[in-house]
Amino acid sequence: MRYEEMNLPDPLRRAVARMGFDEMTQVQELAIPPMCEGFDLIAKAPTGTGKTCAFGIPLLMGLDAEKTQPQAVVLAPTRELAQQIAAELRELAHFMPAVRIACLYGGGDMRRQTERLKKGVQLVVATPGRLMDHIKRGNLRTDAITDVVLDEADEMLNMGFYKDVVKILDTLKARRRLAMFSATISREVMDIGWLYQRDAKEITVQAQAQSAPQITQYRILTTGRNKLPDVTAILSQKERRRVMIFCNTKYTSEMVAGQLAGLGYAAACLNGDMAQGERNRVMNAFREGGVKILVATDVAARGIDVAEVDAVINYDVPTSNEYYTHRIGRTGRARRVGESFLLYMNEERLRVRDMLRYTKSTATEMTVTADGQLTEAEVQA
Repeated sequence: MRYEEMNLPDPLRRAVARMGFDEMTQVQELAIPPMCEGFDLIAKAPTGTGKTCAFGIPLLMGLDAEKTQPQAVVLAPTRELAQQIAAELRELAHFMPAVRIACLYGGGDMRRQTERLKKGVQLVVATPGRLMDHIKRGNLRTDAITDVVLDEADEMLNMGFYKDVVKILDTLKARRRLAMFSATISREVMDIGWLYQRDAKEITVQAQAQSAPQITQYRILTTGRNKLPDVTAILSQKERRRVMIFCNTKYTSEMVAGQLAGLGYAAACLNGDMAQGERNRVMNAFREGGVKILVATDVAARGIDVAEVDAVINYDVPTSNEYYTHRIGRTGRARRVGESFLLYMNEERLRVRDMLRYTKSTATEMTVTADGQLTEAEVQA
């Protein structure tokens, strides 16, 4: 089913088109209608199948932008996933300027998060522990929260958040709709459903394998601190005419481009906030060779066709399998040899394993030595 066949409000229809989405994924096609009708939902669907849009569209459709208090909450098991969800929801809300989204997670600045909440938000994405902290401190009003989503519910409950989730759901007296998205339906997920859902719709989605282009693929286990040095090790490995680096957020793309430029690389940034004239200037420089490294977000890179891109570097693990296929497909075109590098952190091992499996990809494990050399590693993630 195509998005244009849905009766979406104009701001969401334009946002979906801007994000490059045309065909709905299976989970989106099955989950959006019952959620829009107000049903509770249990969705068994693997990571990377488009779940964020599946629950994000109904949540955004249900918001009253004139009210500056939280009306919907999305719970995620990890800080990284919460940030990814918030970033994608902000893209969906691009043409809804009155909608404000807060991302609350442990390790983040509590004072800044509190100030964000005081300014007024309609949608909150959070990890369970940090959400409980804000509720206990009185920073977060809960009397208008009607919609709750548990993403990666099985992982969240298995990580020991069961009691926190129960406390949160008990606190949200105005809740009318609870949707759970989970790769597996564990006993804990079933218990939450039995306790807090009524006449829930159940859907099951199988991951659809996608064929990746014939490109030599590598993966590198890294840390947040080592990401930039690992990128420079890749860039120093050999001379390349053009390299594309993909990031999940506009902020990261600007940061990475700035850091590389500071190190003397001919790097430029491309993201959705740039004016069209600036985008054209950057793309022309990339095509003509004045810019050799283009740091981009997935949304900004949609529709770009540049020949002779020698390598693609995934600075962030993509949020969907489709994005991974699109990213690495930027190289190796016109029968040229292409390389793809995927940087991932320890907590992303399972996500990377599943993503490579579903895209029928094989990526050689590499490591960066103390002196900055790229060598093949023995350990497989």
